[in-house]
Amino acid sequence: MKSVNLLSRLLRKNTSAARVAGFVISNFIGIAIVLAAIQFYCDARSLLDDRDSFIKTDWLVINKKVASGNTLGLTAVGFSPAEIEDIKRQPWVRGVAPFISNDYRVRAEIAGGAHSLSTDMFFESLPDDYVDVPPAQWSYRKGSMEVPIIISKEYLALYNFGFASGAGLPRMSEGIMSGIPLRLHLSSDDGTRRLEACGRVAGFSNRLNTILVPENFMEEANETLGTGRVREPSRVIIDVSRPGDVAINEYLEARDLEAAGDKRNSGAAFLLRLVTGIIAGVGGLITLLSLAILFLSISLIMEKNRQTIHSLLMLGYATSTVGSPYSRLAVTAGAGALLLAYCSVFLLREYYLSPLRGLGAEPGSVLPMLAVGLGLTLLTIGINLAGIRRRVIGSWRL
Repeated sequence: MKSVNLLSRLLRKNTSAARVAGFVISNFIGIAIVLAAIQFYCDARSLLDDRDSFIKTDWLVINKKVASGNTLGLTAVGFSPAEIEDIKRQPWVRGVAPFISNDYRVRAEIAGGAHSLSTDMFFESLPDDYVDVPPAQWSYRKGSMEVPIIISKEYLALYNFGFASGAGLPRMSEGIMSGIPLRLHLSSDDGTRRLEACGRVAGFSNRLNTILVPENFMEEANETLGTGRVREPSRVIIDVSRPGDVAINEYLEARDLEAAGDKRNSGAAFLLRLVTGIIAGVGGLITLLSLAILFLSISLIMEKNRQTIHSLLMLGYATSTVGSPYSRLAVTAGAGALLLAYCSVFLLREYYLSPLRGLGAEPGSVLPMLAVGLGLTLLTIGINLAGIRRRVIGSWRL
């Protein structure tokens, strides 16, 4: 043991504590910046995710603007196949799907005790991949008399605070509305063909101002009751690869298109990702610089002790034994910087979590942050260990 300690003390001669401290501090700052940016993004992301929207933040609904002037809105507002193909070719588009509208008349009736309500409605449908609802709640079998429906929250609010107040009808919460069966009276335009069904509210959308039914039900009803005329879709939904990208707004404005709903969340999400990426990039650069500092420091120490290292190797000491003091230095410095970074991130997180919770955020998991920190540290240590081994082997020759 004494010989090992003497060997270690001999090999660490000329070690500069200031250089090692400089590495630990710089590496700590770099890793802490990277991990803080990742953790803040995970914690703040829930503010931008509309959990009850049923349409993901990277899906965009667009339509053509209604022409102003003396046309009375009689100009075509549908998307032609060529226009849909043009949208598909855009670099920020992963996929496009048109909204399918009902080609028949829809009348819905709610009967509850002494009060009943009957109104004309419309239906639209989308492919199931574009509706973020569990399949068990959104399934429809051909010929079934129960149809799942998604209703815009705006429609429910208009009923509760507009129509119900003026007509003396009871207000309904989302839970009550979901439990009330809807009688659907479907008929062709000439009234000769009819279909009765029972509607079941499967959810409410905050971002989609429509009444959605499953695509296979829409196809069946249009085939049974529709006129057979081919109509261009008035709206399309786009799977966007870069939500909030400036190129999207430029494309829409150039073609006189507009996006439905509130676009602030997608823009804020894009900005959050951009700022997080910039901050993490700065932290990564500092981490690389700190890696260079330690590598140069250890190289300088080994260069000053090169004669000693060469002599020990010639005496029969193994390369792992000769390099172990420098390896321990690299591991200890890297682990110390990581622990300091973890502590700093958790302290910072305690500072900002309370305001985020006040805004309605749900804190994210810390596992991604911990994993990234461990990965960066292992990479840093691995590079240093490889460099130390290479220099020890190179010390065979003076």
